[in-house]
Amino acid sequence: MIDIAGLIAENIIYVLLITLGGVLVSVSVHFVPVGGAPAAMAQACGIGTGTVQLAAGAGLTGLVTAGAMMGVTDNIGLVLASGGVGGMIMISVTMLVGQWVYFYGVGCPAASAKVKYDPITKDRQDLYISQGTEGHAIPTVSFVSGVIGAGLGGLGGGLVYYALLKIGEVAAGLTVKDIMSTTGHELVGLASIFAVGIFFMNAVIPSYNIGGTIEGFHDPKFKRWPRAAITSLVVTFLCAILAVVTLGGM
Repeated sequence: MIDIAGLIAENIIYVLLITLGGVLVSVSVHFVPVGGAPAAMAQACGIGTGTVQLAAGAGLTGLVTAGAMMGVTDNIGLVLASGGVGGMIMISVTMLVGQWVYFYGVGCPAASAKVKYDPITKDRQDLYISQGTEGHAIPTVSFVSGVIGAGLGGLGGGLVYYALLKIGEVAAGLTVKDIMSTTGHELVGLASIFAVGIFFMNAVIPSYNIGGTIEGFHDPKFKRWPRAAITSLVVTFLCAILAVVTLGGM
């Protein structure tokens, strides 16, 4: 019989790391400029798709780059750095290409209706807002906010994946590098499934909290992030316990 209490006590540090990673993912979503359908029609600032898709794109890219780094080293600093940078590159490219479409395809400037002056460039915003819209394209403050959010999301995704593989390392009696280098090792697959599941769960929670579109850290909706963080803290902790029992009991 599996000693569940013993497994949890043995892996408590990794449980806490998974929980922290989930909270980082949840908070990161509030930074990413999500415009949804209105942004696709240039009637709101942000990227023209939903919260979960953007969060998954940035965070899962970070998770993949972190996983690739773990095949080389299990140094947590390098793993998390690669995860964060991977997510930041992905969302930056997405926003840049979207910006080209807004500028050269639609012919509208980047302007926010949430603030009179861009908090970073101090450029006037209200003069360039088209009538009947809530802004359009991706202003500088939204771009910077998105990069920060993607960095946090990639960091959180990498942290979750790292902790899950370390739990498997304890259970299998192998190093992470050995696990990653073994073709078809079941621990890699299980850790990936749990990491993706935890990530999507923590991308959906803030989407309900935001309730539509958000431009970034200057948006009034950004102040709602503590509610999502607390919810993610509780839910991810329970998922971490389940992960310990599943991976540790193999």
